[in-house]
Amino acid sequence: MTYNNNYTKEDILRIAKEQNVRFIRLQFTDLMGSIKNVEIPFSQLEKALDNKMMFDGSSIEGYVRIEESDMYLYPDLDTWVIFPWVTESKVARLICDIYMPDGRPFPGDPRAILKTALKQAEELGYTAMNVGPEPEFFLFKTDEKGNPTTELNDQGGYFDLAPMDLGENCRRDIVLTLEEMGFEIEASHHEVAPGQHEIDFKYADAIKAADQIQTFKLVVKTVARQHGLHASFMPKPLFGMNGSGMHCHQSLFKGETNAFYDESDKLGLSNVARHYMAGVLRHARSFAAITNPTVNSYKRLVPGYEAPCYVAWSASNRSPMIRIPASRGLSTRVEVRNPDPAANPYLALAVMLAAGLDGIKNKMQLPPPTDRNIYVMTEEERESQGIPSLPLNLKQALDELLRDDVICDTLGEHALAHFYELKEIEWDMYRTQVHQWERDQYLSLY
Repeated sequence: MTYNNNYTKEDILRIAKEQNVRFIRLQFTDLMGSIKNVEIPFSQLEKALDNKMMFDGSSIEGYVRIEESDMYLYPDLDTWVIFPWVTESKVARLICDIYMPDGRPFPGDPRAILKTALKQAEELGYTAMNVGPEPEFFLFKTDEKGNPTTELNDQGGYFDLAPMDLGENCRRDIVLTLEEMGFEIEASHHEVAPGQHEIDFKYADAIKAADQIQTFKLVVKTVARQHGLHASFMPKPLFGMNGSGMHCHQSLFKGETNAFYDESDKLGLSNVARHYMAGVLRHARSFAAITNPTVNSYKRLVPGYEAPCYVAWSASNRSPMIRIPASRGLSTRVEVRNPDPAANPYLALAVMLAAGLDGIKNKMQLPPPTDRNIYVMTEEERESQGIPSLPLNLKQALDELLRDDVICDTLGEHALAHFYELKEIEWDMYRTQVHQWERDQYLSLY
């Protein structure tokens, strides 16, 4: 479940010296999915590589109380990379795991939560969970002070070229920067909505994939700023347009064998794949609070904008939550389409994996595929075919989360309690706020 660079401490010290790296960012992710970092000078690099760099965990969202704040950063050496956009006083990055002073992994560290879920997969004989994420984003113009506006950078559509796609140069520079940082880019294109873009990179094991999502967001925002633009991964920034998703293609491997493939099956799917999908569908309403974690996430999950809002699957139809892409053999995979890029990628992959593993362990039966357009079905038709909806809002999602022991156990007591508390505050702030829509509707009427 690791990278393939196999850097040693000595390698990193040598490279840093040869490349004249002056500063190193020790990065980690908080419970809400935000990247945090402690920047150290080169003189402190050896201390950091010896896992002796301490920070105050009480200042980080969802971490610990002030009386138990000392925490340690353990760098993952294989995540070493030099930022290509800094030419003077070079800056490098190491992604870290968080440890307690007694040497135990911190139970609220999202990366540790994903590693624990992967250990459960290993106990069932699966050596890797491969993930191919597809995070979408919008490019907005900025004002004279550099603050983001809601004015789109272009009016292009799906697969459009310049001059319709005015984000082409920015997107190309993003791709070049990502490639310099070790990404293998498979495609980049304009998405359906004006100003919306997608860049697809090669699948990786789950830890690396989650690390790459975080790095991807950082690069996209950094390069966009260099072009005078603001990149947003907000799930639904504009009413009446498609929102931004983060479809997650996933498969389980045993060594070199894809456990999801069975050439004798009509669809090329193994029983393992079917049980995994059944588990994901069974727990979908419960893990939505993690894969779609904001108030705004549920503005995307509505009919008519290509986002899934119904818990179903199909080998071809794009209206259900799970789709099976056409490739088979080593490329056989399940595409879960409801996650959005506001999700903490470590937690999102952990809960989807846990749901799938629960399906495998309990040999859950996959319901029949839904090959009709679910958006045009009546509520009675959906009910008769046993097709539930995803939660309608964050409050519903949080209620569903607490009812599911599998998902709660995957998050662990610490992360669950802090996540729920923070999201309950978010919902209450939204619920009690008076929005412009209400003034437009009611101020003159009543």
